[in-house]
Amino acid sequence: MTHVRLRAQGQRLVLDHRDQSREFTALWLRERSPDPQTRDPRTGQRLIEAAELPLDLRLEAADVSGAALALRFADGHRCEVPLEELLEVPIDPPRRLWDAAGAPTPQADFAAALQDDGALLALLEALHRDGFVLVSGVPAKEDGMRPLIDRIGPLRRTNWGGIADVKSVADAYDLTMTQRGLEPHTDNPYRDPIPGYIWLHCLTNAAEGGDNTLVDGYMAARRLRERDPVAFDCLTRVRPGFRYRDDTTHLESEGPLIELDSQGEPVRVRYSNRTERVPALAPETLDTYYAARRAFYELITGDELTLHLKLAPGQMLIMDNYRLFHGRRAYQLAGGVRHLRQGYVDRDSTASRRRVLRRQAEPHAQGEPA
Repeated sequence: MTHVRLRAQGQRLVLDHRDQSREFTALWLRERSPDPQTRDPRTGQRLIEAAELPLDLRLEAADVSGAALALRFADGHRCEVPLEELLEVPIDPPRRLWDAAGAPTPQADFAAALQDDGALLALLEALHRDGFVLVSGVPAKEDGMRPLIDRIGPLRRTNWGGIADVKSVADAYDLTMTQRGLEPHTDNPYRDPIPGYIWLHCLTNAAEGGDNTLVDGYMAARRLRERDPVAFDCLTRVRPGFRYRDDTTHLESEGPLIELDSQGEPVRVRYSNRTERVPALAPETLDTYYAARRAFYELITGDELTLHLKLAPGQMLIMDNYRLFHGRRAYQLAGGVRHLRQGYVDRDSTASRRRVLRRQAEPHAQGEPA
């Protein structure tokens, strides 16, 4: 059953629905009114200037009308607001956090995702849920992953171009282009915005070692908060800088190693030992930060959270660069070449594609009964 009641002389509305109770201000309800005088019917964008509404606006009446609330405001405005808009139905499904013992193995087929919207949606849902997905059957050519990027994209271009090589070269401009191991890190924290998803495609892999490592940064943040709240708090507040510079490029940005959303939950992690530049903060602050960073480092490099993968030719790893730390073990070439290709796709286009595909897959979107 659904019940509503007004309080605070009509400036508040309390909605009781099953075991959920929520309270709304009259002004919030008025500016979200779905009528065509308030919101454009085609775009859903607001037509009125919300900042000009009376700050003391009141509701004079509120009644349940089927699957909506019928509202009458003191300024004479009337509307019906669908209950589903008020009951906090999540836009996105929850994420599944994992450690080494419980790590998932989300997989997808390149050709299927390229040809079928349902398969593409499954790939994108897995990527959102688990933070990564392993794609098989990618054509063994330099831009083999490009057609699937174009189904989601666009491809994010950087100072290195679009899709770039990841292989050992002489006079490497980045440590990625050597045979050394790489500590767990996130890519490009010196950019604004930071690239959202990393696409890593294996062409050949005649190497001893070179396994990829993955760590769920959200799980690492959760473990740190449970075990060392002081360290967790420090890493959400101190904002180190990050810098990349070469002959033609100079990039700088800053941000906390653990960034929280409005609900106090991790929404982005950063770690880049190669590019971090901590400012000369107060000594006491630095002492706390360095101890906190050490605690976080020990978590993200330990066996407890680390998943090991070795890509074979024709496989591709798509990783959430806001959530996962990735690295690799050092390698030696075994009479051949280790050649991977890497590109970036931003979060907004990826999330948009997933949400549109899910909406199209819903029964009512196909003209079937909801």
